[in-house]
Amino acid sequence: MARRVIVITGTPGVGKTSISRLLASKLGALHLDVTKLALEEGIVEGMDEERETFIADLDRLQERISELVDSTDGLVIVEGHYAQDVVNRDEVLQAFVLRREPNQLREELKRRGYRGNKLLENLEAEILDVCLLEAVKACGPERVYEVDVSGRTLEDVVDELLRVLKDGGRSRVGVVDWLKRLEEEGKLQEFFRR
Repeated sequence: MARRVIVITGTPGVGKTSISRLLASKLGALHLDVTKLALEEGIVEGMDEERETFIADLDRLQERISELVDSTDGLVIVEGHYAQDVVNRDEVLQAFVLRREPNQLREELKRRGYRGNKLLENLEAEILDVCLLEAVKACGPERVYEVDVSGRTLEDVVDELLRVLKDGGRSRVGVVDWLKRLEEEGKLQEFFRR
């Protein structure tokens, strides 16, 4: 089985969609936004009222993505905060986990209308490395590359991803430690529920 799937994951608000679209255009790759695909094709189990979001049917979504990968020549970029959960591990060429400084992320999420528990839950997930840990578990640490996108241009981030892919892929895990930084700054409590 050829490794030709590039996973791009991270908490909401880190820039997954914009980065994935630009990377796909530069590589001539098929871009699959897993959330959009699930909603457009009705691959959902229901609604999580508390989080104000749909619940994707991960098994059916994995089957559908596998069909799309099998029917496509070339690279496929699978993007979403749960993208690592809906791809075949044996097909993953590289998994990129995008990270964003919590203050910047908070402002972006507020701009998108996140509030209350939904806002705090996503900030906590970023600080506690949830998407990174899930990507390592699903894809293996040897295929996961962590990228801090804080304060960087879209083009700069995509250029870094292209360099990693050109080099045949690399592993880089544990380069971001928001928890330690916020604790040292005495700001940790403002990001966690009381």
